[in-house]
Amino acid sequence: MGRSWWRSLGLCLLVAAWVAGAEGAGEVAAARRHAYAAMMYMGTPRDYEFYVATRVMMRSLRRLSADAARVVIASLDVPPRWVQALKDDGVEVVSVENLKNPYEQQENFNTRFKLTLNKLYAWSLVSYERVVMLDSDNIFLQNTDELFQCGQFCAVFINPCIFHTGLFVLQPSMDVFKNMLHELAVGRENPDGADQGFLASYFPDLLDQPMFHPPVNGTKLDGTYRLPLGYQMDASYYYLKLRWSIPCGPNSVITFPSAPWFKPWYWWSWPVLPLGLSWHEQRRENLGYSSELPVVLIQALLYIGVIAVTRLARPSLSKMCYNRRMEKSSLFLLSLLRVVAAWSILAAYTFPFFVIPRTVHPLFGWPLYLLGSFSLSSIVINVFLLHPLSVLMTWFGIIGALFVMAFPWYLNGVVRALAVSAYAFCCAPLIWASLVKTMRSLQILIERDAFRLGEPNQSAEFTKLY
Repeated sequence: MGRSWWRSLGLCLLVAAWVAGAEGAGEVAAARRHAYAAMMYMGTPRDYEFYVATRVMMRSLRRLSADAARVVIASLDVPPRWVQALKDDGVEVVSVENLKNPYEQQENFNTRFKLTLNKLYAWSLVSYERVVMLDSDNIFLQNTDELFQCGQFCAVFINPCIFHTGLFVLQPSMDVFKNMLHELAVGRENPDGADQGFLASYFPDLLDQPMFHPPVNGTKLDGTYRLPLGYQMDASYYYLKLRWSIPCGPNSVITFPSAPWFKPWYWWSWPVLPLGLSWHEQRRENLGYSSELPVVLIQALLYIGVIAVTRLARPSLSKMCYNRRMEKSSLFLLSLLRVVAAWSILAAYTFPFFVIPRTVHPLFGWPLYLLGSFSLSSIVINVFLLHPLSVLMTWFGIIGALFVMAFPWYLNGVVRALAVSAYAFCCAPLIWASLVKTMRSLQILIERDAFRLGEPNQSAEFTKLY
């Protein structure tokens, strides 16, 4: 009797576990009825930046509890380690061959859009009922799963006449996908040669379609619809009032369609453009900066070492340029020395900018840039024995500009723009005067041959300042 009772209990537990597993599988299957998708391809100078941006966006969707699969349509040449990193994030990677772009010879064709037609592969994801296709430069502010209730094609009109393809909803269909490939082959009209122009030509009547409003009962709509602007808020709208105020629809997704070198993931995008910090906050929460921090640390230590070495070796450095009484025959070399000094100052402010990892957090990027420019400026100051304040005036000007741009209490974007312009107007003459003074002092020192071996003629004022 006891053994029979235990067998019955075990059978009940087994059935309960099976039911629970079936329910869990049903939930997963339900989640996979829909998908958020993005694409990745190689061949641009910014491949790594878009890879990082894609990972951050996909992870942010997971944190927002999006009830859908996350898919990346990746060309076959995407590095395997990137593909594996995406898979480790729980993203499904669909490998595809690059679609040949038949519009490459158009007069207005931009080569950076050569492979954007890979976006058409979204229609081949027929294992999903609805797909939201995304560009990597989107910032999600809240869950947007209601988009899966939209029809066969839905997009946002940022431009009054042309919808934007940074986010659109579609119903996958192999028939539509094959028809699109046929249209590419026959040369359908495409104003810009990219996915934007092709899709605008393929769905020419979207502007006349009704606005999408998600049914409260959760049913899916049929047909094509315009999406409210709140699903693709151009960052430019934010900069007018320094806040979002989109009345037609939810304030859900931010996009950055223009200024490719001011995408939000670049460290210099903030505080130049305030929204850059929003993207980096999402990266900090979702992905972190472990891949860039070692490089940042190494550069910082090198710059600190440069400052220490140039400070200790100042007398020896000056001998490199001024080690004997100059003769008239060396006039050409003196002129060349002046040019070298000018270019050295320019390099001190530009070189650190280009070696910092582009996608590092601005609060790491800007201090590292300032440290690097200061350390390289110290080399110029000590080699040519220039007045420190004149050489570093630009450095102080950059710090002031960062504070003016990062000031958080502007009434609106217009006031902020006026404040930045006023600062630049006041600061520019000072920087120009300091550069002129630097060149003039260098010329005077050369002409008077004021520097001889072991006898640097430093004034008391110079010693106090440096």
